[in-house]
Amino acid sequence: MTAVEFNYKLIGLQKNLKYFAYTLTSNYDDAQDLVQETYLKALSNRDKFTVNTNLKAWTLTIMKNTFINNYRQSIRKKTMLDKTDDLYYLNLNRESKNGLPDSELSAKEITEKINNVDKEQRMPFEMYNQGYKYKEIAEKLNLSIGTVKSRIFFTRKKLMAQLKDY
Repeated sequence: MTAVEFNYKLIGLQKNLKYFAYTLTSNYDDAQDLVQETYLKALSNRDKFTVNTNLKAWTLTIMKNTFINNYRQSIRKKTMLDKTDDLYYLNLNRESKNGLPDSELSAKEITEKINNVDKEQRMPFEMYNQGYKYKEIAEKLNLSIGTVKSRIFFTRKKLMAQLKDY
């Protein structure tokens, strides 16, 4: 396939690429950027395309992988945009060792509510919040997984009702 044929077929996929990009991003501008990036990658990697295979599938795979890579990169960066006039958020001291008084009070009240739950119900809930998996909790507390799941669910539901103001 010549470069001209490849480019012509690639341009013919524009409608499909735009639709797929929009389904991935749910934003028109981001979808346009993704389509442009996909075109760039497809054109620069034309030599990797195998003739007599599905160009549409190849291009959509490039788009999907580009979207995933961009998403992962944005998560890693955790970029904070400060659109305030005086750059308030960028100048905010994040190293403050003292929390706000009302947040400390809230944390104490929340901890108190959690501690008021029966130990039998609280233990699976606390272990789950510490990162234990259901199976690990069941083994440590000698319970069935179903019992662990229900205790966590009902404890969470009870706490949500008690702490609805938070």
